[in-house]
Amino acid sequence: MQNSLLQLTQPVGSGLQSLIDKITPDIPHSSFVTDLAIIMILASVVTLAFFKMKQPLIIGYLFAGMLIGPLSPIWTGILPNAPEIGGLGKQGLLSDLGLLNIFSELGVILLLFVIGIEFPYSKIRSIGKVAIGAGTIGLFLTLGVVFYISELIGLKFMDSLFLGAAMSITSTAVIIKILEDSKKIKKESSILVLGVLIVEDVIAVILIATLESVAFVGSVSLESIITVVIVATVLIAGTLTLGTRVIPKLIDRVAATEHREILLLSVLGLCFGYALLTDVVGLSVAIGAFLAGVLVAESKSAEVSKILSSPIKDMFVAIFFVSVGALMNISEIENYVVLAFGIIALSIGVKFGGSLIGAYLFKQGKAKSIRSAFALAGPRGEFSIVIIKTGVDIGAVSSFLFPLIGMISIVSAFISPFLIKASDRAVENIPEE
Repeated sequence: MQNSLLQLTQPVGSGLQSLIDKITPDIPHSSFVTDLAIIMILASVVTLAFFKMKQPLIIGYLFAGMLIGPLSPIWTGILPNAPEIGGLGKQGLLSDLGLLNIFSELGVILLLFVIGIEFPYSKIRSIGKVAIGAGTIGLFLTLGVVFYISELIGLKFMDSLFLGAAMSITSTAVIIKILEDSKKIKKESSILVLGVLIVEDVIAVILIATLESVAFVGSVSLESIITVVIVATVLIAGTLTLGTRVIPKLIDRVAATEHREILLLSVLGLCFGYALLTDVVGLSVAIGAFLAGVLVAESKSAEVSKILSSPIKDMFVAIFFVSVGALMNISEIENYVVLAFGIIALSIGVKFGGSLIGAYLFKQGKAKSIRSAFALAGPRGEFSIVIIKTGVDIGAVSSFLFPLIGMISIVSAFISPFLIKASDRAVENIPEE
């Protein structure tokens, strides 16, 4: 999110684009169009196959990404002369991986915006304190346990600290997509989950600033933490008080023109405007997009706005998950498989326990607590990768943590739909409150 999980990739020129250029050297071609065509065609074919197999579409997106990514061993034999990409491996079909950076950012923004339309202010207010309390307990318990165990098994102090922070943040994009696809996004437990995810995104921004401070000067910058907390509080409070009184009325005036194109452009302008605002003040773009959706939810034309925005969202969300799959280094799985699965099992168990304890402490019902704990336990993703990437960039952590966290993100995303299904079985005999 913050500068996106694919920030590391830079434009390179090879793959299928080079083959096309050799076949028709006198005709100019766009690598953008080539890469977009490859992504969309393969994603549509693979996800259709997964749909027929009655598997979550998100797994299909990830699998499609692994097929076309530069790290897939498939292309080593087919494209033996392809260049290396920043130490990640040889380039595959895609000629400009930097484009995925843009697409994935758009996917996260649009996904959170459309989800925000499902949650008017009244719903947000009902779970505010619970989300802050439960989210904080689950996150810091996971961070502490993973850090402690990582040191016990021999990882360096900074490696353990950054890894603990990365494993404590649940992927907002992954879990929201799974809940949406499974038609569970409007359940009471999902409202709690969304609140916790927003809280975790704010904490993640604070963690990144704190970890950078620890790495550079060996101490925690209280000034940076206080600044982020104040900015986040002012922005969210201002949106839910002043914003809900002004913006929805303006949206309804635009809707009164009865021109859907104008309404679509207006709500998307609000979405990206808010994302820009939160990015400028140092927060996650996901928070801004979600808050923009909440404002639209307060208008009378919320449902129309959602219908108009959803197709665009679906396209970019698909590209987001394909891009995540494209970064998985399948050829190096054997080097990290034991450590990766051990960390996944540990973090899922601790996050489940922490989330469950937090929900119980804040007097949530058994069914809601169990459902939310299963949902929050699973996926690691965008912020986890950003945290480790930050540590690698500043030289604070070992470079092997980046492919490790990439593998963890993919595997945990695969596991997550099954955890959601497991929650259904776990609450079968428990009445919903």
